[in-house]
Amino acid sequence: MSTPTVGTAPVTDPAPTKGLAIGKLGLWGSTVIGIASTAPLFSLAATLGYVIIAVGAQAPIAFILAFVPMLFTAFAYRELNNDVPDCGTVFTWAAKAFGPRTGWMAGWSIAVAGVLVMANLAEIASVYLLTLIGDGSLAENRLIVTGFGCVIIAAMTWVSLRGVEIGERMQQVLLVIQYLAMAAFVVGCLIGFFNGSAPDPTPVSIDWFNPFLADGTGMVQAILLALFIYWGWDTCLALTEETKDPRRTPGRAATLTTVILLVTYVGVTVVAMMYAGLGDTGTGLANEAHADDVFSVLAGMAMGPLGWFLVIAVAISALSSSQTTILPTARGTFAMGVYQALPARFAKVSEASKTPTFSTTLVGVIAIVYYAGMNLVSTDVLADSLLSMGLAIAFFYAIASFACVWYFRRTLFASRRNVFYRLVFPLLGGLFMAWAFVQSAVDMLDPDYGYSQLAGVGGAFIVGIGSLLLGVVLMFVWALFPGSRDYFQKRSLNRDTEVLAPE
Repeated sequence: MSTPTVGTAPVTDPAPTKGLAIGKLGLWGSTVIGIASTAPLFSLAATLGYVIIAVGAQAPIAFILAFVPMLFTAFAYRELNNDVPDCGTVFTWAAKAFGPRTGWMAGWSIAVAGVLVMANLAEIASVYLLTLIGDGSLAENRLIVTGFGCVIIAAMTWVSLRGVEIGERMQQVLLVIQYLAMAAFVVGCLIGFFNGSAPDPTPVSIDWFNPFLADGTGMVQAILLALFIYWGWDTCLALTEETKDPRRTPGRAATLTTVILLVTYVGVTVVAMMYAGLGDTGTGLANEAHADDVFSVLAGMAMGPLGWFLVIAVAISALSSSQTTILPTARGTFAMGVYQALPARFAKVSEASKTPTFSTTLVGVIAIVYYAGMNLVSTDVLADSLLSMGLAIAFFYAIASFACVWYFRRTLFASRRNVFYRLVFPLLGGLFMAWAFVQSAVDMLDPDYGYSQLAGVGGAFIVGIGSLLLGVVLMFVWALFPGSRDYFQKRSLNRDTEVLAPE
């Protein structure tokens, strides 16, 4: 029998984890993935025109107002992550705060949003990249576009399976390309404004930041439009177990991501307005003819022969986001498998890459099937699915915000800090997200909303609400299986459950 050496710490077993790679991402890597997940360049290109049509010169303040509830929600995420650093994020937090069914629906809504946006991002990346090849005829061939889009999803799924570090390195390169393109566009616009070559030079006005000068209905529409282009920062929290200092770094990265996005969106919007003006004809930003992609019209004028760089950067933005979207979606279903809210196979992890194998692969396969299927049914329905995505996002953001208040209900008034960060800010964020969900659903009921309709109801409403109702059905179906009993009877996950996450 050996005698322990004096001064040597006793050997203890490491704390149990889910098997994910530990401590691979720092603050910078986590922030990069958070920003990339929002597809900032594409999001702005596809939204700016519609925001300006809605509120005109008050577009910058619309982006700022949309940022506020998103920041409040980010505070709720940070507080919950500090106490429960789990890759399941809203699924885990909601199950702990409200119970298994609310948690299950939160996890389902995250998965729905991920699949819907992946399909649409693949479509955008495919069309843009094929447009740059030859005379552009390839981008008009639906079979080629769909096939290439499926290849893109498959490739991004493969990258995600290879490991979070490989994805981080790729995202750094793709994000640099996006911001270089935006910087070149901003410089070109400023040069055009100051030398008088801009199509409609418009001096900056303090009125651009006065929300009371905008039409009330228009401002509501603009805020709803702007709200959802901030979505994606929460990817930082889904990777919490693969991040260094998981209780603090993901929350800091999420807050930093939202601030960087605010500066990006408002800054580029102001410069674009200075350059192109607010006219509804020609290159004016309020021209409905190119509202779905304002940069494609202005790129050649502002950047000259480098205009192609901005166009390809928009495609890269969509491509980049399609990969980062897989990460939180797969880790959400993975966590649901770990806690038996889904079959055990969802909890499988690759020993080599330390990534969820079945969950990641299944997310990619479902996205491909949905994307290809919608292209066969109708591209209008595919476009409506992108609009409907806002319902799922508002749904799980509202749940996260309210979960923060209820989970910390016993300590809300323990300090002044808790009053603001665990009660006031999350509650305001939750109320806003709930309003955004209801208001968006009411708007989508209109058959003229979006691109398709069925029985006098907008296609976006049918896809958005239908996908959430499908989740309710699947939840009750899974509850019939013996493997689900521990979860739905609060044995595998409850308020007192120690999450399997690294310290």
